[in-house]
Amino acid sequence: MRNFSQQEVADLIATANALADVARVATLAHFRSDGLTADSKEDHRFDPVTVADRLAEDRMREVLAARRPQDAILGEERGASQGTSGLTWVLDPIDGTRGYLSGTPSWGVLVAVADAQGPIYGVIDQPFIGERFQGGLGRAETEGPLGPRRLKCRPGRDLREAILFSTFPEVGSPEEGAAFHRLASRMRLTRYGMDCYAYALVAAGQIDLVVEAGLQSYDIMAPIAVIEAAGGIVTSWDGGPAHHGGRVVAAANREVHAAALAVLNP
Repeated sequence: MRNFSQQEVADLIATANALADVARVATLAHFRSDGLTADSKEDHRFDPVTVADRLAEDRMREVLAARRPQDAILGEERGASQGTSGLTWVLDPIDGTRGYLSGTPSWGVLVAVADAQGPIYGVIDQPFIGERFQGGLGRAETEGPLGPRRLKCRPGRDLREAILFSTFPEVGSPEEGAAFHRLASRMRLTRYGMDCYAYALVAAGQIDLVVEAGLQSYDIMAPIAVIEAAGGIVTSWDGGPAHHGGRVVAAANREVHAAALAVLNP
């Protein structure tokens, strides 16, 4: 990772929080509102996008145009725009649009700033609960209803005592799903449907693993930064870098990570 001055660090962190702030306002303006509908991005399955997804990303892009026009942007809804600084802001205005559309509070706003090696700083924000998890550049912290706290992942434990989360029970391809359920059968507890909030729970020391497949870079960049800052590890299923998405294992510690990889790759 490149070296940043204290002023640059402060500006990156302030910008990340400014992005989360405007997205919080935009998403809450439509959450649980009468008549909220969604278009589907795909024909063969329901992949929803709402007016709030697009509005939140547009508001974040306006902030970046004013504060950091030299940086590139990769957003889920508006695609990529080029920059000159070597830094890219990776934006998922609503991670968990299905949950947002259903009125559940487990969706979130994802903001990350990355260089060619991966994420430098990340924010997972849950606007309705008012929780914000952030990490990188020497920070690992959360604030919300319980007040400010330091983020720290759980210590190692046997898989039989561990907790696993995933967004869907149907994980990726049939082969990937079989590998996931082989792992789930070894766990103390497996839960579904939390979207990005599950990654925040890893960083907060509440759970041990999130395992998913078919992710995009905007799904995982911010969680990588937050979890690694809290002492965890995020890789692909084969132990490689995960910041481009695909098959992802997010673990609270190296012991649980190694055990999970051994089950996923027998």
